[in-house]
Amino acid sequence: MQRVMKTAAFAAALIAGSAMTAQAADLKIALIASKTGPLEAYAKQTETGFMMGLEYLTKGSMTWQGRKIQVIVKDDQFKPDVAKSLLEQAYGDDNVDLAVGTTGSGGALAMLPVAEEFKKILIVEPAVADAITGEKWNKYIFRTARNSMQDAYAAAASFPTSGEVNVATLAQDYAFGRDGIKAMKDALSTLRPNVKVVFEEYAPTQTTDFTASAQRLFDALKDKPGKKIIAIVWAGPHPLPKIADLKPERFGIEMAPGGNILPVMKLYKPYPGMEGAIYYYYDFPKNPMNDWLVTEHKKRNNGAPPDFFTAGGFAAASAALTAIQKAGGTNTDKLIAAMEGMAFDTPKGTMFFRKEDHQAMQQMYHFRVKKDGKDDTDLLDLVQVIPESAMPLPIRNKR
Repeated sequence: MQRVMKTAAFAAALIAGSAMTAQAADLKIALIASKTGPLEAYAKQTETGFMMGLEYLTKGSMTWQGRKIQVIVKDDQFKPDVAKSLLEQAYGDDNVDLAVGTTGSGGALAMLPVAEEFKKILIVEPAVADAITGEKWNKYIFRTARNSMQDAYAAAASFPTSGEVNVATLAQDYAFGRDGIKAMKDALSTLRPNVKVVFEEYAPTQTTDFTASAQRLFDALKDKPGKKIIAIVWAGPHPLPKIADLKPERFGIEMAPGGNILPVMKLYKPYPGMEGAIYYYYDFPKNPMNDWLVTEHKKRNNGAPPDFFTAGGFAAASAALTAIQKAGGTNTDKLIAAMEGMAFDTPKGTMFFRKEDHQAMQQMYHFRVKKDGKDDTDLLDLVQVIPESAMPLPIRNKR
């Protein structure tokens, strides 16, 4: 009888141990995003795209290599200190295998040392500040999002190739805006030496009255020869309409606002023919992954197509699962070895992580605002695909 009881107890322990092993085998991923704050629309799109990416890649099973996928979503409220704390919590308390995030560049920069401290992978999406894969980078950081230099090279490629062009810039006064303008100046000097930045205007993120900024921009450009352009690098509610209301055209000044999310770009409709560059627009890429994303997103959202950051979230999901498959698991050293130089499919087409700084190399798009869009999402015509090879990004990390 005693032997039977011991055998039963041993069997129960085995069952309990098996259950614990199965539970421990779940693939746990933290997704940190600014779900409240000025960029909450971006965060919502990232989360939607990430979950749709997992669904597509796992064929709806939400399992990968026999492991159930558990996504732990955390809201950093667009506060860098909160982003840092949440990543510490994800790695330390939740014991996630890897993390993805975050929306704001300030938050992402605060998270980088945490990944290094815990020696775990952080896939940065969608923050774009160059410093993330530049001077603040460490080997645990991989970025699927484009960086400021990629935005800048794409924007430069959309400027005229000849003739004198004078540009004044408007950007937000924080890491994203200042990095963006620095990158634009560097890119123009490389790709468009005929284009000169003559003035830089920086405004607080929450600015609503752009009268003073617009006047300084106009004054800087109005007496310049050749083509005159105001280039805008902005996240969140866009200043374009307010500046346009002040009639820059009376000075022969054009606007170049750059790509953005669809609710912002519908403000571009009154300005047909206006050109710029964009990271993603649902109608531009032609591949099966994007076809599925567009079809399913419209089906689930009353006909609304996927947006800028939806594609980014999807790309991050693809990078994560491709890496885990290639590495044969979630061991950090094996993931790093697998991800350096790794190609992975996204709704934009194939991306790859550059070995030197783990920045995802990817194509961009030169657009022109449509003259006859049928609704608030039918906005852009494709002028040209800007290939990765046309954007010679400098390597600026500490490696």
